[in-house]
Amino acid sequence: MEISGSERRGLGLLCGLFGYTRQAYYGQFREAGKDAASAYLVLAEVVRIRKVQKRIGGRKLHHMLAGFMEEHSLMMGRDGFFDLLREHQMLVRRRRSRKPRTTYSGYWMKRHSNLAKEFIPMAANQLWVSDITYVRVGEGFAYLSLVTDAYSRKIVGFCLSRDLTARGCVEALRMAFAGNCETDGLIHHSDRGLQYYSSRYMKLLKRHSVRVSMSEKSDPLENAIAERVNGILKDELLEKRFESFARAHREVAEAVSIYNNLRPHLSIDMLTPAEAHSMQHGSLKRRWKNYYASKRSRFTVQASA
Repeated sequence: MEISGSERRGLGLLCGLFGYTRQAYYGQFREAGKDAASAYLVLAEVVRIRKVQKRIGGRKLHHMLAGFMEEHSLMMGRDGFFDLLREHQMLVRRRRSRKPRTTYSGYWMKRHSNLAKEFIPMAANQLWVSDITYVRVGEGFAYLSLVTDAYSRKIVGFCLSRDLTARGCVEALRMAFAGNCETDGLIHHSDRGLQYYSSRYMKLLKRHSVRVSMSEKSDPLENAIAERVNGILKDELLEKRFESFARAHREVAEAVSIYNNLRPHLSIDMLTPAEAHSMQHGSLKRRWKNYYASKRSRFTVQASA
């Protein structure tokens, strides 16, 4: 845009009144242009990632973008990144809906101790946790059985079934054993659902000399890792509803692959589950804070004071 002589003189007077040079005035516009270009690059990369991981959260996105930002000489802290997402309405909101019952407890069956309660795995294949969740298909539901390694958070076995019989759990467990040969000393932990008491399931665990652990109560916190994996798949990677079982089956397999191989996890030092599983041993840093616990302890201190 061409600026006339009178406009230049007026601009010079205006800049002088506010204590700025004309170079500083134009510099602000250049910086604003750079910021807009940086924001465009970052948002385009966010869109690219979310084509695969539709509902991945901001903290993990910021971590995943670290290499991209360095490559393009972009500087954007976590707060600025969240502000950018918020400005463009790209923050993920949690979905809430009514869910069907998936656990029918065998309270009259043999009680197994909760071996996982005080156990901290230091390598893959020391502790597996199992659970069942649901997937909406048409006007009904399908049921997803998962077996997860507690050390790496890797889903080592899964099966989508049309019903809540033990077949899905057995198939998921078979997949887990097929992909993991070294299971000496393994503990298998689950809730007290009837599927895990089935003769086929118990025989499979016994055949591999696995120690059985079960929740002592109906508290989901006793199987927290499995519950968390359920939530990640449904909240971030799976559609709210599928039109057919065949479509749901394909999408579940793809979601598990994305979860295992692409999604960084706060509980395992921002590694992907596949990366953590291949490490085999060693302590993994947790990068999350239990805000509820810290808030509760603060209130306790205030109350006692």
